[in-house]
Amino acid sequence: MLQSSENSFLKSGSPASNPNTFNPVKTVTAPVDQATIGRTLVIKGEISGSEALYIDGRIEGKITMPESRVTIGRNGKVDASIQAREVVVMGKVTGNIDCSDRVDIRAEGSVSGDISTVRITVEDGAALKGGIQVRAEGKGHQQQNQAKPEPPKALAATASA
Repeated sequence: MLQSSENSFLKSGSPASNPNTFNPVKTVTAPVDQATIGRTLVIKGEISGSEALYIDGRIEGKITMPESRVTIGRNGKVDASIQAREVVVMGKVTGNIDCSDRVDIRAEGSVSGDISTVRITVEDGAALKGGIQVRAEGKGHQQQNQAKPEPPKALAATASA
């Protein structure tokens, strides 16, 4: 009996050591791909770049990350317009959001401003105050949508003249 339990212990111990040595390698590479603005940091001005951004502090100004994801953490407070590929809101955002892919407002998140995106998710409990424009995918559709509002303005000017 002792021999069989010792053998099973050795068998279960050796495979478990291999995955443990492999997992830390994966966790080391993730933070390199994402910049973090900590809880105590306050930034006033423009932020731009091409890597993912996690905001847990306070930002005032403008955030331009057209190819990346911007995540506003639970402690994050953003008083800025945001342009990004993806935006995830768990904190508070005051300002307009323009996304080329999707906006995700989590249950504890709050957005006060207009949103323009291709896809949007608003969880139960989230706060949203402002307009939402859901566009069709692709840049060609964005250019068509931008061109459409101009003719009605010209018609309105002609009708009032």
